[in-house]
Amino acid sequence: MIRYALTRLVLLAVGLLVASALIFTVLRVLPGDVAQMIAGTQGSPDQVGRIREQLGLDRPLIGQYLAWIGGVARGDLGASLLTGSPVADQLWEKARVTVPLGILSMLVALLIAVPFGVLSALRRGRADGTALSVVSQGLAAVPVVWAGMMLVVLFAVVLGWLPAQGFPRSGWRTPDLALRSLILPALTIGIVEGAMLLRFVRSATLQAIGQDFVRTGAAKGLTRTQALIRHGLPSVGLSIVTVMGLQVAGIVVGAVVIELVFNLPGIGRMLATDVGSRDLVMVQGELLVLTGFVLMIGFVVDLVHHAIDPRQREA
Repeated sequence: MIRYALTRLVLLAVGLLVASALIFTVLRVLPGDVAQMIAGTQGSPDQVGRIREQLGLDRPLIGQYLAWIGGVARGDLGASLLTGSPVADQLWEKARVTVPLGILSMLVALLIAVPFGVLSALRRGRADGTALSVVSQGLAAVPVVWAGMMLVVLFAVVLGWLPAQGFPRSGWRTPDLALRSLILPALTIGIVEGAMLLRFVRSATLQAIGQDFVRTGAAKGLTRTQALIRHGLPSVGLSIVTVMGLQVAGIVVGAVVIELVFNLPGIGRMLATDVGSRDLVMVQGELLVLTGFVLMIGFVVDLVHHAIDPRQREA
């Protein structure tokens, strides 16, 4: 297990290094000049040149990349080109919104996918099972922005139960208000992602039902549901753990979009703002952290899968 973990950790580091190079390169190819934006429309070429020199943008790209990645290795993501504020501090502040939103969204997705996915498999061929499959396919195809707007209309405009947008200025010092402001965004992401995950849970459950150990349990007097719960759920759990690792990327992307829709001061909204202002250091730091988070989730999923699946341990 230790050898496997070390191997995966090396692959994680290599993947993060490759991702950092791609992020840095792509951002330098995009049109726009942050020095020109700082100087303004009236800035002379000399002023723009001095700003570029002050920001270090006149150095060779390889030198800029090595300086940045060396700082990252020391835990320093750099400072904003526009405001001078440390990237890490800004990310930490915005993560207080984005991380709870992601956790709530994942819980909603699991609460939808697991029970209804198993029920859909157990009721296969019946009216309610077919209805669940049709509804899940329809919800999985719904754009997350449209789903968010519909939930706002229902719960904020018509019923008036929840706020339509925003996050309290007091933050988590007023946890009830902060939590209320995240319910609709979390429902939006969780319903769409849960509908997609439901189909995987249904397929895994159907596969488990067809296994010999479930049929043997049923032959010993257990109902199909009892045999599945007693003997088949570990197999279903493996599939859920694997797919959830993939779903995390969808939740991260969904959070970026939903924070704009619901006007939440999280990492996604900050990323969109910094892209528009061409604050390269902020953007590359934000993208690297989001990429590292997704890769870390994949690393953890691999370890969990290896730990609970005897077939992988034997291999």
